[in-house]
Amino acid sequence: MCQLLKRLDISYKRGRAYVHSPDPHYKDKLSLIEWAWQLTKAHPEQYVFLYLDELTYYRQPTVASDYEARGHQQPLARYSHRSNTHFRVVGALNALTGQVTYLQGGKISVPLLSGFYAQIRDVYPHAEAVFVAQDNWPVHFHPDVLARLQPQVWPYKFIRPPNWPTEPSAKAVHDDLPIQVLCLPTYASWCNPIEKLWRWLKQDILHLHRLSDDWAALKQAVASFLDSFAGKSLELLRYAGLLPG
Repeated sequence: MCQLLKRLDISYKRGRAYVHSPDPHYKDKLSLIEWAWQLTKAHPEQYVFLYLDELTYYRQPTVASDYEARGHQQPLARYSHRSNTHFRVVGALNALTGQVTYLQGGKISVPLLSGFYAQIRDVYPHAEAVFVAQDNWPVHFHPDVLARLQPQVWPYKFIRPPNWPTEPSAKAVHDDLPIQVLCLPTYASWCNPIEKLWRWLKQDILHLHRLSDDWAALKQAVASFLDSFAGKSLELLRYAGLLPG
């Protein structure tokens, strides 16, 4: 049997997670995002292009490979006896400069996300328009979140639960921020380069960390990592696949 498989060029492989985007407008959405990206590259003094996403991380370290002495000893993910508390971070990666803007919180609520858009505007006060490419998490399109932005020109319907309101509440802030939302195709995380930033964060900070008994220190370690990209970063652009070479 082994020889037969070898002649057929078949080997025993580990499977990997896989999902195919079911979005019928997959190519059209990517074309619109590419148009905004090319416009930004041609006129960087007027436009900004960001990739936005959220990440959840936990008190307990995640298990991963690491260097260890030869033999039977293995790298250990040392758990605390405390509950596996989680924390959230929303980040935006500048596709032209590699600069990262972020905000942490116990929950990415509607007010927090709305405030994050205002933070983005503070970082880019002179931009004529800020394009924000993001996934289709419904909170991105909550009426109270969109109320803070200029009227949206995205030609496709925003995905929201049917029981949600269609108009902003009395608590909504109306700032007319010059931010235009660009929706990535559904279930297509590979189209969002900021996912590479999260992978880097996990590799450097979250995998096998030793801070499960110091929750505040772990949150600070995450903040310090993200703060290292507060300015331009060619290294991050290259790592995220946004810079050739």
